[in-house]
Amino acid sequence: MLETLEFYVGKEVDFGELAERLTAFGYRRQERISEPLEFSVRGGIVDIFPHHYSLPVRIEFSHETVEKIHTFDPCGGTALEPHAMVMVLPVKTEAKAPRRIPKRPEVPPLLGDFQKPVDPFVDMEPGDLVVHVVHGIARYRGIKAIGNNDGAMEDHFTLEFADKNILYVPTKDLHLIQRYTAFGKLRPPLSKLGSKGWERAKERARKGILSFAGELLAMQAKREALEGFVCQKDGEWQRRLEEEFPYEETEDQVKAVEEVKRDMESSAPMDRLICGDVGYGKTEVALRAAFKMVMSGKQAAVLVPTTLLAEQHFETFTERMKSFPVSIRMLSRFESKGEQERTVEALKEGSCDVVIGTHRLLSKDVAFKDLGLVIIDEEQRFGVRHKEHLKKMRLLADVLTLTATPIPRTLYLSLVGAKNMSTINTPPKNRKPIETVVAETDDRVIREAISKELSRKGQTFFVHNRVQGIEAVAKKVAALVPEARVAVGHGQMPPKALEEVMRKFIHGEVDVLVSTTIVESGIDIPNANTLIVNRADRFGLAELYQLRGRVGRFYRSAHAYFLIPKKAVLTEESSKRLEAIKRFSYLGAGFNVAMEDLEIRGSGNILGTEQHGFIWSIGFDLYCRMLREAVESLKLLQSKTSPLPLRGEAGWG
Repeated sequence: MLETLEFYVGKEVDFGELAERLTAFGYRRQERISEPLEFSVRGGIVDIFPHHYSLPVRIEFSHETVEKIHTFDPCGGTALEPHAMVMVLPVKTEAKAPRRIPKRPEVPPLLGDFQKPVDPFVDMEPGDLVVHVVHGIARYRGIKAIGNNDGAMEDHFTLEFADKNILYVPTKDLHLIQRYTAFGKLRPPLSKLGSKGWERAKERARKGILSFAGELLAMQAKREALEGFVCQKDGEWQRRLEEEFPYEETEDQVKAVEEVKRDMESSAPMDRLICGDVGYGKTEVALRAAFKMVMSGKQAAVLVPTTLLAEQHFETFTERMKSFPVSIRMLSRFESKGEQERTVEALKEGSCDVVIGTHRLLSKDVAFKDLGLVIIDEEQRFGVRHKEHLKKMRLLADVLTLTATPIPRTLYLSLVGAKNMSTINTPPKNRKPIETVVAETDDRVIREAISKELSRKGQTFFVHNRVQGIEAVAKKVAALVPEARVAVGHGQMPPKALEEVMRKFIHGEVDVLVSTTIVESGIDIPNANTLIVNRADRFGLAELYQLRGRVGRFYRSAHAYFLIPKKAVLTEESSKRLEAIKRFSYLGAGFNVAMEDLEIRGSGNILGTEQHGFIWSIGFDLYCRMLREAVESLKLLQSKTSPLPLRGEAGWG
C-alpha cells in the first residue's frame, strides 16, 4: 500500500508525531527551508519542500487544526497558489515489479496499479467532479466524520456516484482520488458503483495509452539507431562565449545547457524540447548550442514564427557572437529580394554559419551546404504543412525545440523517459512578479499607467488586436498623454515601415507602441515595463500570458492592465480566463496557466484526438498516471528483451 501524509483544511494533526513522520519519510528538519527534502516547524506554521514539487508548501495551523495551505516563494516567503489538499510522499516509493516478463512486448502489465499520484495537489471543492482510481467518476460532497471499529471518529471524503450512491473514503486513501480535469466543457456521466463500466473505460484507455507510449519509444529508438553527427567537446572559444554572458545563469539554465551538449556530443541525432517560462533564458541555451555546432564545422538554422522575433534573435545572436568569426544572416520578409537571394546563396556555398528566419527558411529554394542543427522556436505556431517539413528535418540534423507555452506539469512528468525534455523553471535573479490588474476601460487608468511609466523614463506596450481602428486608438492614447511619443505597429504594414517602428521602440525613440499581437512572441525590451491590453476578454489565456511576458524582463517592477468594456456581460470562459491571469501572476506560473488553459479552451493538438477521448473518459490525472506507468513498464521491458518493434512514426506536434 502507498504510504502518504495528507493535509487538508480542517484536519487535526499531532505536531510531535508530524516531525517524526516527516523524518521517517526522509526529510531533514531545518530552521528555514530552501531545498527539496527539507521541513521546518515554527509555531503554528509548518513548511515542507517535498522532492516531487517545484515549490515548497506552507501549512498554517490554528492550534493543531489545518487552517490554510499554499505554495510559497522560498526566497522571499511570498504566498503563491492556495490549495485545498496536499499529499506528501516518502522519498522512495518503489513500484511493484511485474511477476514475469512476457515474451511478446505488445501488452506488458502496468506497474503499481496507477496508485502513485502524478499531481500531489488535490484541489477539490464540494460539488467538483472527482476520479476514484478504483470506482470511477463521482461528485465530491465534502468531509464527514464517521466512527471506526474502535469507536473513535475519523474523517472520510464523501463521494456521490450514479443513482445517488455514496462512498465514504478514509483520508489515508486520498492518493486514490483526484479532481476530474479534461479538455473543453463536456463532462462524462457519474460512474455506477459495482458496475463494470469503469473497468471497461480504464481497459480501453490502457490499451490506447500503451500503443501511444510504444509509438513514442519506437520513434525515440529509431532516432537513436541513426548515425548522427558527433560534436566536438567545448573548446576555448565556447568557454569564452559563455563567460561573456552578461547575466548570472540560473540552475535550470545550466542543467538545460548540459543536457543539450550531452545530446550533441553523442552519435544519436538530438531531438530535445526545452520548456521554459516567458523570459527565463531559453534563447541563451539555443545560442550556445548553435555556436557549438558552428565550432564543430557545421551550419545552424533558427526557425521562428514571426519576422519581429527573427529580427530580435538576429540582434541577440549578432551581439553575443561579435567577438568570433561567425557569419550570421537573417531570412525573412524584412529583407529585400536581393538580400534574400544573397542569403540563400551563402547557405548553399557554406559561407553563412547561422541563419535566423521565418517559414521562408522552409522554401524549396533554400538548401544548406552542411546543416547540423535546427532550432525551432514555438513549433506549435507553425502550420501542418510546415510541421511535415520539420518532421523530415528531424531525421537529417540535430533538432532543438523551444516553447514558452509549457505543457501541463503532470503530462511532462508522465512523458519523462519517452521524450527528451528540459525544463527551465527558475526565474532569473532579481526578477519580480508582474503586478496584474483587470479593470473596466477608463481614460484615467490608461493615462495614469502610461504617465507613471514615463516618469521613470520607461516605455509601454498598448495592445489592440484589430488593425481596423488601431490608428484611432493610437490618436486617443496620444490625446490622453500628450507628452508621450506614440507609434503604431501591425502585421499589415509594409515590412520596412514596421521594421522602422520597431527599431525606434527598441532604441527608446517611441514611448508607447500601439500594436496588435505581433509583439506576443519573443520581443525583449527591458525598458518596457507597462502593458495595457484593450478588450482583454477577446484573448485566450495563453495569449494573455504570453503578452504579459513582454514586460517584467528587468529588475524594475512591471505592471499589466487587462481592460474590459464598462458594464460588459462577459462569457463564462472570458471570466475564467481573466480570473486565471490575475491569479497566476507569480513567477513560474506557466505550468499552471497551461493546465488552466487546456481545461478552459480544449486541448489543441498536444496528444492527438484518440488520446483526448481517453482523457475525457478517465480524467487527466489518471491518464497521466497510466501514461507514466506505461512508459516505465515498456522501458523495463526494453531493458530485458529486444527493442520494441517500430509501430509507425509519432511526432510531438
